[in-house]
Amino acid sequence: MENPVPERLDKAARLRDLGFEPFGRRYESSHTTAEAHELFEKAGEGQQVTCAGRVTGIRDHGKATFFDIRDSSGSIQAYLKQGESPDSAVEIFSCVDLGDFVGLGGEVFKTRTGEVTVMVRSLTPLSKAFLVLPEKWHGLRDPELRFRKRYLDLIANPDVAETFKARTRILRSVRRFLEERGFMEVETPMMQNIAGGATARPFRTHHNALDIDIFLRVAGGELYLKRLLVGGLDKVYELSRVFRNEGIDRQHNPEFTMLEAYQSYADYNVMMELTEQMVASVAEEVCGTTKVKFGDLDLDLASPWPRLSYFDLLKKHAEVRSLEHDELVKRAKALNLEIDPAWDPPALVDELFKETVEPHLTGPLFVVDYPASLCPLAKCKPDQPEIAERFEPYFAGMELGNGYSELNDPVEQERRFREQAARAEKGEEAIDEDFVEALMHGMPPAGGLGIGIDRLVMLLTNSQSIRDVILFPLLRPVSDV
Repeated sequence: MENPVPERLDKAARLRDLGFEPFGRRYESSHTTAEAHELFEKAGEGQQVTCAGRVTGIRDHGKATFFDIRDSSGSIQAYLKQGESPDSAVEIFSCVDLGDFVGLGGEVFKTRTGEVTVMVRSLTPLSKAFLVLPEKWHGLRDPELRFRKRYLDLIANPDVAETFKARTRILRSVRRFLEERGFMEVETPMMQNIAGGATARPFRTHHNALDIDIFLRVAGGELYLKRLLVGGLDKVYELSRVFRNEGIDRQHNPEFTMLEAYQSYADYNVMMELTEQMVASVAEEVCGTTKVKFGDLDLDLASPWPRLSYFDLLKKHAEVRSLEHDELVKRAKALNLEIDPAWDPPALVDELFKETVEPHLTGPLFVVDYPASLCPLAKCKPDQPEIAERFEPYFAGMELGNGYSELNDPVEQERRFREQAARAEKGEEAIDEDFVEALMHGMPPAGGLGIGIDRLVMLLTNSQSIRDVILFPLLRPVSDV
């Protein structure tokens, strides 16, 4: 931890000697800085305002000083002049540094250079900054420091705050879209006895009172949400935190946010329509258009999106003709892909698809009809049992989500669970007998959908790394760096 700057400690002591507390209390603002600008544009000079914010710039001209304060809405210039501003305000400002929080009051006017400004008639110290802010507001350049000290990133780079304001609007828009269509928001457990719902490595922990090992969920509450369909709630959704004990890269963070939605009496076609309509609606509401830029790509998110067959794409880009193990190994070696000898055909074909097909999926589009071996929770096509009714939306070579016609046959579901458990690492996979029992009571035919919220935010804010849209991404401890 950095030590406080001695000169700033001295200024805090001087404020106390003058009878002012350097760390203030409640302060009533009449306007945000943005509202103060709006007030001037509507009513002209002479309007009284009180505003509060962080001091972000000081321009001293002897007996007159201009300074800027910033709040979450923007910034405004203030003007302090000996003989016109109260002596108390002049005394307080002599102890103010860049980064301090102050409250000020006065009338708005426009300077000769045309800048809306507050003539300071009162000044209140609210919080003293004992450390110097980074690079005098020119922004942080070290990405690691930006993520590790996000508060400095937000101070130094105003565009970062705009990204996270957009994230909030995106979540609000998603909720509104689903609720207008009759979906009910629910909550399901994040700590679970069984690491089910996806083929991913879980985080383990131990509950002392119950003396049991439990897992943080690796997917949204899929198996719990489908229990609610059994119970008669026909349309449900959840926005939840998900945890996977796996790698970190541009697209992946061990902790992320997922939307899961389930609709009774639907199938994967219904859920594809819901997906493309939702993404287009959110883009229109948040960005003002369905045409967005992502890196060098210009994407139009308006529905409908193309639907491309998983097998057709694999044949085209990997030249795979069958899903036999030997054929998959042969193709992987021909393409110089690193493969694990222990991988079974589902793992091999998934790796081939990721390496050879995904880079070509500019999108937005749906990849549809996956190998059934990759989809233990999806219903298969009636006339093609080797193909599952599954889809994944893509943009810029990145998977945005996943959806199925949900399997509701309990006997078939139990068989697939046992098959999946046999392939999994010992202790990583168990059969959710309670879920199978719930299906035994009857679950209506249904469609399900999962959307990675962080990737949706990446898409709609033109952010190239998932760490740019998560306020506090997981990082190594400083001592390990």
